[in-house]
Amino acid sequence: MGVLTNEEFFAKLAGLFESGKNKDHGAIYLTQKRLSYDQEDALSKPTAEDSFADLHPTKPLPVLIRASNNKGKKKRGEKVKLSTVVEPADLEAFFVRYAEVCRAGMAALKPRDRTKRKAKARKKKVGGAGQTAMSAIP
Repeated sequence: MGVLTNEEFFAKLAGLFESGKNKDHGAIYLTQKRLSYDQEDALSKPTAEDSFADLHPTKPLPVLIRASNNKGKKKRGEKVKLSTVVEPADLEAFFVRYAEVCRAGMAALKPRDRTKRKAKARKKKVGGAGQTAMSAIP
């Protein structure tokens, strides 16, 4: 899938969170990175004293936002990959809406069931302490 507009991205991201709501498990990966492809004029050239010149761009660079449900090879047909480019002038408004969509989507997700892991830890702790106490008695 190509790069979506910001509005399309939000609509599909909400749908991605909604699809994960009905399942027992799953993951949604959100990534952000600076977009510097075809932006060579915005990056200053490295010099001897400043070898990391790309950390100080001459003008603000756009941000690439991606979301994926990261299905493996077996379920490749179910994999959803979304991406959008946010211009520097629109960043603040975008992140306000992005936070709202993510917060609403994450509130709908089921929390992990960790009772089994806690029970195993308790059993191990009790069992380990009992063995040391028994070996101390002659």
